[in-house]
Amino acid sequence: MSAEQALDIAAEKNLDLVKIAPQATPPVCKIMDYGKYRFEQAKREKEARKNQHTVDIKEIKLSLNIDTHDFNTKLRNALKFFAHGDKVKVSIRFRGREMGHAEYGYDTMQRFAEACQEVANIEKPAKLEGRQMLMFLAPKSGK
Repeated sequence: MSAEQALDIAAEKNLDLVKIAPQATPPVCKIMDYGKYRFEQAKREKEARKNQHTVDIKEIKLSLNIDTHDFNTKLRNALKFFAHGDKVKVSIRFRGREMGHAEYGYDTMQRFAEACQEVANIEKPAKLEGRQMLMFLAPKSGK
């Protein structure tokens, strides 16, 4: 039907004429309440945003000479982060003469990664950057 006829019908019903596919030949239109349509669409988008989860990066700071209880506490916190679906950045800051013993830092990082290996993958292996050693762990997918 012509555009004028469609506009007349929409005006009779107190509704709007909305182009669904304007690039088609002839253009496809629909008679609807456009305000209600926009409201429903915004409501669906808001619901989708509410249900989505953003992945945060949580940081766990270890030290070179960390004791077993402190290590286990940090490990337990990391496991909570993985259960929540977050990534974990593990860092060790070397102070003073500790820079001469970076291999102990690698050992600590390796021990932490092995303890998390059931629930997490190594995203970036341990790497020394200046006075800090960093490693990134991500939760395993498919839970």
